[in-house]
Amino acid sequence: MATKVFMEALSPTMEEGRLVKWLKNEGDAVKSGEALAEVETDKAIMELVARGDGVLRKRLINEGDSAPVGTLAGVIATADENIDALIAGAGSPAPAAAAPAPEKVVAGQQETAGASSVPRSGEEAQAEASTPPQQKVADIPPAISGGAPRTPVAPAAPAGNAAPAKGDVRSSPLARRLASERGLDLNGVQGSGPNGRIIKRDIEAAAAAGAAAPRAAAAAAPSAPVIPREGDFHDEPLSSIRKTIARRLGESIGPIPTFYLTAEFDLTRVMEMRKAMAELGDEFKVSVNDVLLKATAVALSQHPEVNAHWLGDKIRYHNRVHLGMAVATADGLIVPVIWDADRKRMSEISREAKELAKRARERKLKPEEFTGSTFSVSNLGMFGIDQFTAIINPPEAGILAIGTSEEKLVVVNGESVVRNRVRVTMSCDHRIIDGAVGAKFLQTLRRLIENPLMLVY
Repeated sequence: MATKVFMEALSPTMEEGRLVKWLKNEGDAVKSGEALAEVETDKAIMELVARGDGVLRKRLINEGDSAPVGTLAGVIATADENIDALIAGAGSPAPAAAAPAPEKVVAGQQETAGASSVPRSGEEAQAEASTPPQQKVADIPPAISGGAPRTPVAPAAPAGNAAPAKGDVRSSPLARRLASERGLDLNGVQGSGPNGRIIKRDIEAAAAAGAAAPRAAAAAAPSAPVIPREGDFHDEPLSSIRKTIARRLGESIGPIPTFYLTAEFDLTRVMEMRKAMAELGDEFKVSVNDVLLKATAVALSQHPEVNAHWLGDKIRYHNRVHLGMAVATADGLIVPVIWDADRKRMSEISREAKELAKRARERKLKPEEFTGSTFSVSNLGMFGIDQFTAIINPPEAGILAIGTSEEKLVVVNGESVVRNRVRVTMSCDHRIIDGAVGAKFLQTLRRLIENPLMLVY
């Protein structure tokens, strides 16, 4: 019996997907759970997998084309089965297939009904099942100020039976994650899966033998856009992530009555604490941004009136702090989430923030890693920006914009001294946060930042 391959909802907010690359040709044999294509969602690039065994008889979406969720993308059947009727009815989208389970509320807290909509088979399924489940982490923010321009994506070459080019290696999501964690270059790993696909056991073997070369460190900032210079102008179709940013921006800046509060904090004691921690060993090294994330999370735990969501007919006050941190990528802005950030040590926040930022730039975040934030932070200090205002990520009540830290001549106890200072601006949804409420939150944040030992008790 023929199996229809639909454009599936591979993330909680996905409405359409762009088929980046087919991994199977027409006529190739496929098994259930095997990757058929790579699809760009509104947040990341994920794999579209087969839901049945047979032969990929027909590919109905071309590489580079976008299609709504539920559109028939292909047909799997036996080699001699008649599929004319299925192809003839491929014009209209079907109901969204295998969308991730919605968030539900239990005893006032959020939980995940299902971690992933993409099944795995055999060894991959067993390996992923053994991984500790991740907490559900809520929507991509609008274009929080300071996002980097998008890099146009070159059209992918047609999939074939020839060996993939360097940098274009067939591998499972689990294998890519393990390779990233162990610093392995997939180009140096021999795959033993279907059609030479690299799977978990290949990564483990390469790590044990030390055969793969270390991966190059990911760039700290997104690469500059590659824009053709021929002709008078160049039109580039919107990527899925850029469409989502534009839509969310309109949802935020238009209807939300926003006001802004700016304060300047003294970082002198933060710098002294960081120096003392670094002397204890590399595992205790933290950045100024790590300290600010921790301080923001602790302040939110003390001000639940700020750690809130606007839900139209009600306000939801969160008892847990899930802190979103804006990360600029070559394709736009995305906000990974640090769950229960107020309960984590600064060293834990530092490690998690680095890993999430790296995975965000590589477009490898899972849906549960970029959804569920209760408040967000955007830091452009590393770009030398003194001060800016960020756009609120609905349904959150506010966002904190952090500028660069710099030495300034200030007056302390009647004397002129040089101190390290930083400016922060809080964007507040006036439907939830009043001026005095936002000001009290910033007072608490100032106390924590200017007395950072309160963060490590």
